Amino acid sequence: MEIKYKKNGSGLTIYIYGELDEYSASGAKDILDRLLQDNYNANKVVFDLSGLSFMDSTGIGLLIGRYKKLKQFSVPSYITGASVATEKVIELAGLYKIMPKY
Repeated sequence: MEIKYKKNGSGLTIYIYGELDEYSASGAKDILDRLLQDNYNANKVVFDLSGLSFMDSTGIGLLIGRYKKLKQFSVPSYITGASVATEKVIELAGLYKIMPKY
């Protein structure tokens, strides 16, 4: 699991690589929370999942948690780059209803 980010003007794109599952979620949560806290004034946050090779329901829970944190600051969040397999998990969970595709 690797997480990188890029500031795009007043927006923030977070790139997640590897597997987002029960094993990696705890470490990813700490990194993401720190990134979001440091960038709470962003006008939007895009989670780029193009580098993910696997994501399970733990990953969905992690993204929902970050969505809730961002919502506290009225910052919209989006998802981009999901693979076919990851997109199926996202669609089944209904995540696109709260974090639309970007």
